[in-house]
Amino acid sequence: MASADQSRALEGTSTPPRPTKRYTGEVVYIYAFDTAYEMKRQPVRELLGQPVAQFVVDASKRSPRHLFFYRPQMVRLPPLERIGPHGPVRMERAIKLLPVGALSITVRVPFAVSHIEDLVCYHDLQFSNGSLHQEVRRLAEEVRQELQPYYIRPVASLAEEEAYTVFCLESPLVSEEGSPLSAESWLGGHRRSVASLLTQETDIAHLSKQEADESTGRFLSYYEHDLVVVDWDAALIIDERQNFDETLHVMELANLQLAELEAYDRLLDDALERAYRDLSARPTLRRSAILRELREIRIDLARFSDELSNITKFLGDWHLARIYENISARFHLADWHRTIDKKQQTLDDLYELLNHDQTNRWMLMLEVTIVLLFVVDLVILVLGIKWR
Repeated sequence: MASADQSRALEGTSTPPRPTKRYTGEVVYIYAFDTAYEMKRQPVRELLGQPVAQFVVDASKRSPRHLFFYRPQMVRLPPLERIGPHGPVRMERAIKLLPVGALSITVRVPFAVSHIEDLVCYHDLQFSNGSLHQEVRRLAEEVRQELQPYYIRPVASLAEEEAYTVFCLESPLVSEEGSPLSAESWLGGHRRSVASLLTQETDIAHLSKQEADESTGRFLSYYEHDLVVVDWDAALIIDERQNFDETLHVMELANLQLAELEAYDRLLDDALERAYRDLSARPTLRRSAILRELREIRIDLARFSDELSNITKFLGDWHLARIYENISARFHLADWHRTIDKKQQTLDDLYELLNHDQTNRWMLMLEVTIVLLFVVDLVILVLGIKWR
């Protein structure tokens, strides 16, 4: 009996302890789609069998009394059960509708892992029966079909979406010994791991220090326990669970703006190409129709740009405004605006050139008409003298 007890004790000491799940939270996948030129000014009451409500978010940090960002219509869909990389997961889905003809779909997948590196596989999330990307595309197509009566000039088919992945860790974070850590201190000790997570790099040692510093260079913190690290393709949020939504909404709006700017750029490319083609191929008598079309495009694009800019109105140095400023810099939204402004200026110059040419033609026709009238008047005068 003594030897049996000793063997059981040895077996107990030889079994390695199971790693504890030190990191819990959720991965939030944000997908932005351009679905139409714009939506009609009427509320959507129901979508996919679920009621549609106005999105509302409460700010936990110091912020203006009236928040300066747009609150779209939103619908929450029933959760789905899937088999993920670490076992069964429960997916929560939400859809937001914007009047500029944009659609945003967010999918939340909870996690509990031992190391930050374990989250790399969540970038391109695969299920036992397919991928998250395929499911979101199918869902976006269903929404587009159902919202056809509400759209003005809907797209013929969905273009490639603009996707963004946000890893949300619940705070407070603790060390391996169990002592609490401030978010900035934790980032200082796990900077390379965070960089590998944001860049989807499985081999941490292969990542250079320069890339690690660049990927994690844009971070903001308000309290000791919260942190936001923003990169081009993904972001990391460390905060209490109830405070995730306000930061996620800012990121979602920036992602929507990027998707709409890309659609805006495609619209301008098509307009310029069509204008060049029409001017070189159509006869002179059709130039008035081209001029009218260019004038309509200018008005439409001006209104589109104004509505897109009004989605976010962040003024001052508020925390959410600084987050938006950082993610805008990562998305190069200012560069997109400059590129589009140049193309719009080219379209304006083309319009002015054509308008000037059309005015010259009218002036020439007027002068010819005056000369003809003068000649007719002379002919009548001469013939009148002869008849006398």
